[in-house]
Amino acid sequence: MALTISLVLLFGIGAFVLLRFKAVGPVAAVILVLFGFYLADTDARTTINDLVQGALSVIRSVDT
Repeated sequence: MALTISLVLLFGIGAFVLLRFKAVGPVAAVILVLFGFYLADTDARTTINDLVQGALSVIRSVDT
């Protein structure tokens, strides 16, 4: 059985946990979110997307 979870959901849970246990302050979290939005507007988004897709395909191939 395959389980599919959105990376946005995983990052959201991670951010919630970091904020909950005070590993990251609210101001730092807002800055990181804004950085993500601005980064998504650059040419780096295709490179980052390709790297994440490659890493996920490696993880999937190891699992089988």
